[in-house]
Amino acid sequence: MTAATGSKSSHGPRRGEIRFAANLKWLFTELSFPDRFEAAASSGFTAVEYASPYEYDPAVLQRALQKWNLQQVLINTPAGDAGTLGVNGYACIPGYTETFRSGVHRALDYASALNCRLIHLMAGRMPAGCSQSEAEDVFRANLVWAAERAANCNVTFVLECLNQQDAPGYFLSSLDHASTFIREIPKRNVKLLFDFYHAGMSGVNPLDAFARHRADIAHIQVADVPGRHEPGTGTLPWAAIARAIARADYPGWIGCEYRPESTTTAGLHWRREFRKSFED
Repeated sequence: MTAATGSKSSHGPRRGEIRFAANLKWLFTELSFPDRFEAAASSGFTAVEYASPYEYDPAVLQRALQKWNLQQVLINTPAGDAGTLGVNGYACIPGYTETFRSGVHRALDYASALNCRLIHLMAGRMPAGCSQSEAEDVFRANLVWAAERAANCNVTFVLECLNQQDAPGYFLSSLDHASTFIREIPKRNVKLLFDFYHAGMSGVNPLDAFARHRADIAHIQVADVPGRHEPGTGTLPWAAIARAIARADYPGWIGCEYRPESTTTAGLHWRREFRKSFED
């Protein structure tokens, strides 16, 4: 696997600068998926992310990125259909090693074609009858294998902790748990995806958790609690969150993975207040 060379976008964020990535699974859903790239660019986004590119030939996505001068910053490893055991991935599920490995190879191929540097490695839900220790052994072995495959690809895998209300039984429910696995990877190409929504829904203080795990964080996602709508529609302290990110000198992207309360465009004003707090 060689380094990605697909999209020619090079407008990555610099330290002390805030950049938002539109999550095209969640935003502009009134449009067909191919049309969402234009909508994102027209709304001031310079980057996009989405969970699954696999329904499209990578050349189709590559052309959309190039046409609208967008950078692809994140994709997920393949997951199963709704209602199936692998709906949240396969990494922790005994007996699915070949399915997991095939998915990692596919994700790396797409990341290369799309010039995407981050892949969310989906941990999966623990199946009935599977012990915690068994799931940990399977997940650890799969994670080490994936990190070795990506070592020369200029790709970092990120782990995300999903709250147990939205994803009951998801293997990674604790940030401390995820960080334990990150520490075990000698390649240092596994990091943390910190989602403020999932942190808030898990009952932890998101500011404390962000500060405690900052060294492991390679990507941030935002949505408010409850409802998973735009920042500012719920209870999370967004001005304080923006200032915390600024003080942390975070160099990555902030993925907008939320469900618009009305239309996407009508709700995008929250970015102005976030930037203002970030710069204060």
